[in-house]
Amino acid sequence: MNAPDRLPASPEPHVMKTYGRLPVALSHGRGCWVWDTEGRKYLDGLGGIAVNTLGHAHPKLVPALTEQIGKLIHTSNYYLVPLQEQLAAKLCELSGLTNVFFCSTGLEANEAALKIARKYGHDKGVERPEIVVYEAAFHGRSIATLSATGNPKVQAGFGPLVEGFVRVPLNDVAAIEKVAAMNKNVVAVFLEVIQGEGGVKPTTIEYLKAVRRVCDANGWLLILDEVQCGMGRTGKWFAHQWAGIRPDVMPLAKGLGSGVPVGAIVCGPKAADVFGPGNHGTTFGGNPLAMRAGVETIRIMEEDGLLANAATVGAALKAGLERELAGIKGVADIRGQGLMIGIELDRPCGELLGRAASAGLMISVTADKVVRLLPALILSADEAAQIVAILCPLIKDFLAAPTAATPASS
Repeated sequence: MNAPDRLPASPEPHVMKTYGRLPVALSHGRGCWVWDTEGRKYLDGLGGIAVNTLGHAHPKLVPALTEQIGKLIHTSNYYLVPLQEQLAAKLCELSGLTNVFFCSTGLEANEAALKIARKYGHDKGVERPEIVVYEAAFHGRSIATLSATGNPKVQAGFGPLVEGFVRVPLNDVAAIEKVAAMNKNVVAVFLEVIQGEGGVKPTTIEYLKAVRRVCDANGWLLILDEVQCGMGRTGKWFAHQWAGIRPDVMPLAKGLGSGVPVGAIVCGPKAADVFGPGNHGTTFGGNPLAMRAGVETIRIMEEDGLLANAATVGAALKAGLERELAGIKGVADIRGQGLMIGIELDRPCGELLGRAASAGLMISVTADKVVRLLPALILSADEAAQIVAILCPLIKDFLAAPTAATPASS
């Protein structure tokens, strides 16, 4: 065949090609449902990747943000922003920690946490401070957070990476105890309570308690990355609270503003005074619109009992998936907590994104083989049942297809 005179025009000729997008353009949403520009309806099982805590067009959030837009969107951090103190006080109340720095994204929150760890080390006289990080971790795509990330695929092409990280396996107490015995430059542990991009892999309660003990014994900071698993997603405000511990530094973002970009680092007494004037800053972080979004998100979560809903509906969703996929060859594991659930298959399954969209369901695939669900915390039991009814036949058909009969080699 002769090549066509002209290839089909890209729908986004001026947008940098950094995403493998599906051919779907979304128009509007309400609750846990969205519609595309062609009028097709989708059940949102992704929640903007754990961002849309209150779903879409929440009837309590929209008027509050509309009011704020009519007053002030942005000023600058040269001036007091009363809503910063209001949101910071609430986050300290919920976490039992001491103070907060506001930024705009999870990446920025994690960068700030790394800076705190390094300065904490220097303040203690450690000339080249090092930080314990984890295999399969994901903390962001800046050079520093990329270096802390444990995924060679996303690191490829961006070397040299930042030094000063010591990598260990997740949930291996002996490994971190060995680091403590052998490496006197370590000043902090940087840990996701549930690895999101790494495949929805939970840190065990026993391991969290052990790491807290190791940090206390060695004078290290415990930094718990709650960017994806925090803000009520597991049924508690923060996932580490299931273990009954407190971190020294806790990065937050994603669900904190229910779609408005809000990031934060919440610090306990050991880290609260590491930063002084001029040590860190931001232009957009903590602006009045973002802070109002955070304040209203938490208020609505409390009023509407969304932590309990995440726990109850999440358990029902997980149970439904386990029931429908029981005994299916190729389903390796179903794991997670609350409304953060991963279904690990025995082969790469990225094509399920398109199949799910065609069936009216929005999902994610992470770590190549894990179907990830991160719906809004307002998800109802009926909507959870609909996710199961749509997704499980797609997974069964995918695993039964001849082209997927042989698992890909790792």
